[in-house]
Amino acid sequence: MIYLKNPKQIIGISKSCVLAARTLKHIAPLVKAGVTTGHLNDEAEKFIRDNGAIPAPLGYRGFPKAICVSVNEVICHGIPGDYALKDGDILNVDVTTILNGYYGDTSTMFAVGEISAEAKKLLEVTKRCLQIGIQEVKPGRHLGNVGYAINKHAQENGCSVVTQFCGHGTGLRFHEEPNVLHTAPYNSGPKLRKGMTFTIEPMLNLGGPEAVISEADGWTATTVDGSLSAQYEHTVLVTQNGVEVLTKE
Repeated sequence: MIYLKNPKQIIGISKSCVLAARTLKHIAPLVKAGVTTGHLNDEAEKFIRDNGAIPAPLGYRGFPKAICVSVNEVICHGIPGDYALKDGDILNVDVTTILNGYYGDTSTMFAVGEISAEAKKLLEVTKRCLQIGIQEVKPGRHLGNVGYAINKHAQENGCSVVTQFCGHGTGLRFHEEPNVLHTAPYNSGPKLRKGMTFTIEPMLNLGGPEAVISEADGWTATTVDGSLSAQYEHTVLVTQNGVEVLTKE
């Protein structure tokens, strides 16, 4: 079932989304060589709790930390820990907040020091894919057009789109219907309607699109071929005439 949010719910979801965005901004100055991913987690959790919210990932299906930090070849669901960042690393930080019962979900990429030309290209293409996907969101259009546009741009720029993970409805629950595929046939999927809120979060690899999930922790998803991966994510609202990005300050 796809939930169409009413004005009161949209206000609550928007506030949580802003807090999630503020959390990323809060930890941005800490992302530098020598800092552990566990320290980023602790600072993010403190900021979230200090602002009257709780981190949604903590304890979700057994996930042990407050945020996800995915470094280099890790596609998503990286578990923060003792790894110390080093120059040349790229990392995705994924934050989901629960504020007054409402969910806000966003992620972004960070670069540590000077990164390779290939890594820079990957970040640029992935960020552009998110922007292109958002541009496809208008009432009456098919949701599949988001994935169609994302995949087209990725392929044109020599990147592959991960298909084992996708975006999702969110706001009243962590994960709601519909699934938001990042590669899909044109004019496929449900038609977009005013009041829908969902994430768009394309994950692109420099190599093949396949992912393997760690048997050790059951969460960490990495590229099969060891290639770099990147992801950007926003929560969006379908409005009467178009789209509003909620995970912005």
